[in-house]
Amino acid sequence: MQELLLTVARGLVEDKDAVSVVVDQPNEDGTVVYHLSVAPGDMGRVIGKQGRIAKAIRVVMRAVAVRKGEKIVVEID
Repeated sequence: MQELLLTVARGLVEDKDAVSVVVDQPNEDGTVVYHLSVAPGDMGRVIGKQGRIAKAIRVVMRAVAVRKGEKIVVEID
């Protein structure tokens, strides 16, 4: 899951080395939080107009997680 998020994010940004993902431990209801960090100049590329790209990233990640029986949340820091 972490590799998928890294691959998607690196495809969107210019500074590919600044992309990182931190994964939290599952909380009490089993949800895993993925924190995506990018360079400040690339933040707009990841969020998109009206948050459409960020929403699409979250949808794709949730779809893959559901197939694996997991619950996830993607936060863009």
